[in-house]
Amino acid sequence: MIKFGIIGTNWITQQYVDAAHATNEWKLVGVYSRTIEKAKSFGEKNGATKFYDQIEDLANDPEIDAVYIASPNSLHFQQAQQVLAADKAAVVEKPIVANPTEWEELYQTLEAHPKARLFEAARHLHEPNFQAIQKQVGELELVQGATLTYAKYSSRYDSYLAGNEPNIFSLKFAGGALQDLGVYLAYDAVAWFGMPEEVAYFAQKLRTGADGKGVAILRYPEFDVTLNIGKNVNSELASEIYGVKDSIVMDNAAELNQVEYIDAQGQRTVISEAPDDNPMIAEARDFARVINDPENEKNATDYQNWLEISRNVNKLLYNLRQNGKIYFTNEKEED
Repeated sequence: MIKFGIIGTNWITQQYVDAAHATNEWKLVGVYSRTIEKAKSFGEKNGATKFYDQIEDLANDPEIDAVYIASPNSLHFQQAQQVLAADKAAVVEKPIVANPTEWEELYQTLEAHPKARLFEAARHLHEPNFQAIQKQVGELELVQGATLTYAKYSSRYDSYLAGNEPNIFSLKFAGGALQDLGVYLAYDAVAWFGMPEEVAYFAQKLRTGADGKGVAILRYPEFDVTLNIGKNVNSELASEIYGVKDSIVMDNAAELNQVEYIDAQGQRTVISEAPDDNPMIAEARDFARVINDPENEKNATDYQNWLEISRNVNKLLYNLRQNGKIYFTNEKEED
């Protein structure tokens, strides 16, 4: 049983805790928050027995094996560094860090602490439907492009409209549509097609300087992939991958609830399965098997593949931001 702690007490943390417990591989032990009272409020209802208002106390607690990090994006890097330096597993909510410099520094810490493990919590990468698409893409005679969409009106956008600056729409906290939702589509593109040769991002910026929505173009040697991203609109548009006369159609490029292969004759075949009630179960199960048996050949291979995809997704998001001239606080061009 992996004894884990958490940083962050929002809805996504609750979803991960529920998923982790559902696998019967994890047990929540500790909760960090800025106040002990808030840590207890979240932790006691989830079975935690230890509460912290200092991250180093959580990271250095010998009873903790792993830490799930779901704080604002700009805090991920420093917090993950502390966890890895304590020889623990860090499960960092996507996007893992702001730029390739931070990613490589995390990797250096990982190399210096062989017992530590680093996971980016890109939940859909671990889901069977994601892998079904990846397999089907490999069977296409030719890939001629794709259009991937994920646009969802943020629960924080009304606060922005009221004149506030929520973390998710703040450059100080490394927010914006590309980072928050575009990361799903970046994972799709990198895992299914590899790294593009050229990128462009046409961002619609908010008064905070962060992007509320935007369109990204990824240029590959033989095709283009278009990403439609938004946190201030809702979209029901399906996503598609184009073969020659065939295609792969998904209801949503992040949720992946329904996926069909359409052959040259227009015959539709469902290649998806019913998703788990909690979409984080698959990743929690995958992370557990690597933590519990890191020397297993499949586990070791999968782990290295996840790290490489994470590195490339981080690089892709950074390149798109640079093209769209979106720079986070204290970050310079070509940082």
